Amino acid sequence: MRLMDTLLSHNRTFVESREYEALRTDKFPGKNLAVLACMDARLVELLPRAMGLKNGDAKLIKNAGAMVSHPWGSVMRSLIVAVYQLRAEEVCVVAHHDCGMGGIDPQQVLANACERGVSEETIATLRAAGIDLEGWLQGFCCVEDSVRHTVTTIRQHPLMPRDVPVHGLVIDPATGALTVVVDGYEAA
Repeated sequence: MRLMDTLLSHNRTFVESREYEALRTDKFPGKNLAVLACMDARLVELLPRAMGLKNGDAKLIKNAGAMVSHPWGSVMRSLIVAVYQLRAEEVCVVAHHDCGMGGIDPQQVLANACERGVSEETIATLRAAGIDLEGWLQGFCCVEDSVRHTVTTIRQHPLMPRDVPVHGLVIDPATGALTVVVDGYEAA
């Protein structure tokens, strides 16, 4: 059975058995929190448990490296909407050790894209259009520095209210231990 068929089969059973009822909540985060976290599969259940979050407690935004790479991109827009429309009063940026974005080689990503069928002409066209592919694909060398940079980008955004604490943390993907890199209460 193909993966999508398996997912849809499970979904039918999930809905028919009304398992969703135990997970019902509304669109407003119960802890008035927005969390920007890495998309790493190890964090799917670990991160909420390590932070004591249950379904409905927080707006969870996930992307590679828990990074805000552009102040006008979709991640920043999600945080702004969370604050102004969905009652988020605090933001936590949570990156992790052993992240795939740590030391990522943009040239290798582009080489892999070519191996998977993206043409050199497509890459050349993107470069000619002024897209800095290496910069766009760039990761980080130090996870703590990346967290500090992302926290600063969020705090300094012209649409982010100054009274919103923006915290920066690093989670150990093996144990769930959280380390505070930026205390948003002190920085605010």
